[in-house]
Amino acid sequence: MSEVAVRVDGLRKSYRSGFWRRRSETLRGVSFSVPAGRAVGYLGANGVGKTTTLKILVGLLEADGGTAEVLGMPVHDPACRRRVGFLPENPYFYEHLTAREAMRFYGGLSRMEDRAVEARTLPLLEKVGLAAAADRRLGEFSKGMRQRLGVAQALLHDPELLILDEPMSGLDPFGRLLVKDLILEERAKGKTIFFSSHILGDVEEVCDFAVIIADGRVTASGTVQGLLGAGVAEYEVAVRGAGPAAFEAAAPGRVRFFRQDGELTRGRLPGDLDPAALHASVAAAGGVVVELVPRRESLEDLFVRTGGTATGGDAGAGAGRKSP
Repeated sequence: MSEVAVRVDGLRKSYRSGFWRRRSETLRGVSFSVPAGRAVGYLGANGVGKTTTLKILVGLLEADGGTAEVLGMPVHDPACRRRVGFLPENPYFYEHLTAREAMRFYGGLSRMEDRAVEARTLPLLEKVGLAAAADRRLGEFSKGMRQRLGVAQALLHDPELLILDEPMSGLDPFGRLLVKDLILEERAKGKTIFFSSHILGDVEEVCDFAVIIADGRVTASGTVQGLLGAGVAEYEVAVRGAGPAAFEAAAPGRVRFFRQDGELTRGRLPGDLDPAALHASVAAAGGVVVELVPRRESLEDLFVRTGGTATGGDAGAGAGRKSP
């Protein structure tokens, strides 16, 4: 197996819109790679080009420039598509079919034998919590049930690579847990999962690697651990007997916020704070520090802090190169 499941280099895509059909560029030289056998999150706000990228990878859109390979083959090669499972952002199903019939339909599209489809259908429907609804018409399904069926059909032909566009969209907490468990299970089998999301907490729970995109460019790429680091993002502090001035003395102009909570003053101070300086400033004001809790940065913190312009990470994951 190749060490890289997806390789994208200098990908560009633009659209024409509006009355004057003006061209706007969605992807502006996107470059990254997805390591094989990993769960990789493709992160960004709505409208930054995540879905466009995934559609190019599965052959639903043609790029204006750059190259993209899946499992070592160009994305327009039909041979690679038979090895990929895909969940679109808004999966569409024929509403007159039952869940069981829909799985049979998608198995046929993947050129699976009938016996193989039958053998995998019920176990997969059970995994996504739809076994009891196997013979219900899809027109009766809720959005969350359709989303879970979309995940099941993506897994039906046992693909090497799963490309999922917002797989947890519209799911309740139970459904999100099911999908996260499935991602972890497929990763444990050695499969590669590449999925887009703007729910960064979910990505942090299940992913080894992450690629962040903003304004049509990759702004950070690497291992989750490498992107976040092992340092302290900020300290949550509680002080008794001293007010906000003691916080300001310890970190001039850098206090994140503070509030009065009964007899305690609470606040957040930057991660490079010198705890000894805090204790000294609080003691000088006649107070005492009763809580000093370090908090590690999350993916959400990273994205918000950098405004989509992070450049750190692990080069081994295929760090994005900005276009000129």
